[in-house]
Amino acid sequence: MAMAWSAMGLRTEVRAGVVYAAASMSSKPTTATSSTGTGLKQTLHVTGTGRHVRMYGTERATAYGYSLWEFQVYGTGGAPNPAPPLPPDPAEPPRLIWSDEFDGAAGGKPDPAKWKADPGTGQNGELQYYTDHDNAALDGAGHLVMEARKQATPGRGCPPDPLTGSTTCQYTSARMNTGSTFQFTYGRVEARVKVPKGNGLWPAFWMMGADFLSGRPWPYNGEIDIMEILGKDVKTAYSTVHAPAYHGGGGIGSPYELPQDADFSDDFHVWTADWTSKGIVYSLDGRTVFTLDKEQVETTRGPWIFDHPHYMILNLAVGGDWPGPTDTTTSFPAKMLVDYVRVYQ
Repeated sequence: MAMAWSAMGLRTEVRAGVVYAAASMSSKPTTATSSTGTGLKQTLHVTGTGRHVRMYGTERATAYGYSLWEFQVYGTGGAPNPAPPLPPDPAEPPRLIWSDEFDGAAGGKPDPAKWKADPGTGQNGELQYYTDHDNAALDGAGHLVMEARKQATPGRGCPPDPLTGSTTCQYTSARMNTGSTFQFTYGRVEARVKVPKGNGLWPAFWMMGADFLSGRPWPYNGEIDIMEILGKDVKTAYSTVHAPAYHGGGGIGSPYELPQDADFSDDFHVWTADWTSKGIVYSLDGRTVFTLDKEQVETTRGPWIFDHPHYMILNLAVGGDWPGPTDTTTSFPAKMLVDYVRVYQ
């Protein structure tokens, strides 16, 4: 069975390369070549027939080498299976499809039909051990309380604690997600949160590409950070996305502040991400603070990899490469309060 190739879409880190289309893997007739790659998205218009397609990189465009994130082939013949269509963009106005208002008696645990605890140590040099919902509870007033405590966890290893030098985790905290209960593509995602203040604290509301749960490594799965705040600077918040071409300190994001130089830890605030097939618009208390245009990102930074199911995460980290360590001024227990989380489509 042969297919007639008409175009190939590549998302690579290759500047120069050769594409082969052939009837067998042992033969290599050259179908197309490129020497002007930018490390972003390329479309090659080619002709040829064959059952096999291979791409061979000959020159790097960036330090990431010959990484190939996506290889799409368009043509006729061979009874190809059409790609499934993307979900529709949210309606206008969008309708509520999922929410947690955290109503319930004081001391109650997060709804197990909506949230699962994610116990274990953190990444990024963090100092806490996340417990199995021991640090997450309802307060009886319509809030979820995620509490970071100065509490050693024997048998659990963390980076050296800056105060004691111990490599046993000296803090506990809460992390939970909807990975096994609710995944979605596109929508208005929002949470009303009050963050804690203190050196080394790192509250966050974010999303991960759901294929991470089936083994696709970060950052290839995609990460959408809706809210991050560093407890050492509670007058600045951050919204960021991470993908293979832009991640970690090179993620695409923006810091922003409240009017009148206000302190985020003084009150609740609503963080929103309007996520569609065209990009993401981030808002704070109804005010747009950062816009990501998919087409512009693909033209200037690299592949947009967020058009697939994601799940939500809430956590309160302690320490780490970005927020820095705790110190003697950091007050424990530290509490992150969540009034609600809602998703509209």
